[in-house]
Amino acid sequence: MSSLAYSVVYETQPGSNWSAYVPDLPGCVSTGKTLDEIQRNIREAVEGHIQVMREFGDEIPHPSTLVGVVEVV
Repeated sequence: MSSLAYSVVYETQPGSNWSAYVPDLPGCVSTGKTLDEIQRNIREAVEGHIQVMREFGDEIPHPSTLVGVVEVV
């Protein structure tokens, strides 16, 4: 079985927890208190999401989202 690499969007607000979602896996979201925690949590969420999709015989979407950063002055 080959590995897949999905883009993840991480978000936070000052004084708030982190949240993350995977655009190519609708409904795959997680939260955490720190960036390290949310990175662990979203990995577990992706693994669980794909496992459930396989159990139900759903087609696993191939990664198609590319996330970038634009710097403005």
